[in-house]
Amino acid sequence: MLGFERREKIIEFLRRDQKVFVAGLSSLFEVTEETIRRDLEKLEKEGIVTRTYGGAVLNVHTNEDLSYQTRHTTNLPEKNDIARKLARLVSDGDTLMADPSSTVFEALRELGNAKKNLTVITNSSIIFSEYAKLGHTVISTGGTLRPHSNSLVGAVANETVSKYVVDTALFSCKGLSIEYGATDSNEPESELKKRMLAQARKTVLLADHTKFDKVAFVKLFDLGSVDYLVTDRQPADEWLERLEQLGVEVIY
Repeated sequence: MLGFERREKIIEFLRRDQKVFVAGLSSLFEVTEETIRRDLEKLEKEGIVTRTYGGAVLNVHTNEDLSYQTRHTTNLPEKNDIARKLARLVSDGDTLMADPSSTVFEALRELGNAKKNLTVITNSSIIFSEYAKLGHTVISTGGTLRPHSNSLVGAVANETVSKYVVDTALFSCKGLSIEYGATDSNEPESELKKRMLAQARKTVLLADHTKFDKVAFVKLFDLGSVDYLVTDRQPADEWLERLEQLGVEVIY
């Protein structure tokens, strides 16, 4: 195996497990530990990893506009846990707006099997193609495709969203901060999310524990703008107190 191929495999392991160890990689690839250390050093110079004692961890920058495939495979067990917790907030026959996040995709997949006769308006090309297979009504916003994230944005998408009023809007984000609220990494999708929020009777933010106390580039909305926050584990007391003050119900 060539060096670049080995490093690509290491990145795959990091995206799955968030951390790798020199000894384990040396045994797996049948190369010396020094070779693995050089691989990790190169990946660190490229900004992909941070080396630690005995290994390395993946750098996941909140301002980085990651591809959908990368986002989809990151923290997948946590996303599935959140999806199961969401079910009590949605009823048969509800109308929904859904952003193009991988967390919302997993939530909709769970809802699609548990609920009947849902209508979903989304700017996600992935949700649009996959969700219709479950027998629910799916409406695409239309718009300009961002292939990197499989999302539709722009004037057409904004206009479509403004035509509807729905029971619930489902969002995720890149970062959650007590000071700055919910933040994301790119402006076109963020603007459309804000429009979705304005058109929903109830708003639900889905965010796993890794999103807390992080700030990305674009502000989405204040924490008090959402009705429910669904996460995979109990937030810190500081968070629970602040969200209670804002009237946000936390489900964990």
